[in-house]
Amino acid sequence: MTADKALRLKRLKIRAWRRGTREMDMILGPFCDARAASLGPTALDQFEAMLDENDHDLYLWVSGQTPPPPQYSGLVETIQRHASAL
Repeated sequence: MTADKALRLKRLKIRAWRRGTREMDMILGPFCDARAASLGPTALDQFEAMLDENDHDLYLWVSGQTPPPPQYSGLVETIQRHASAL
């Protein structure tokens, strides 16, 4: 792993664990710990962009209460599967 990717993953991990709402910390933090390093470049870009979204919206998407925007649908499904396996 390159130093740039390691630094990016470290930043993403911090952002995933310190969301602002405990619910999203407990969903995105473990997902990032377990899966971020194995995400491809496109999925990693999507995850990073998704972290810029509002926590309330993220929770509604991940909990299945509202559908996610099309650009995040595959990633949200991956996060849902990961969260349900915990």
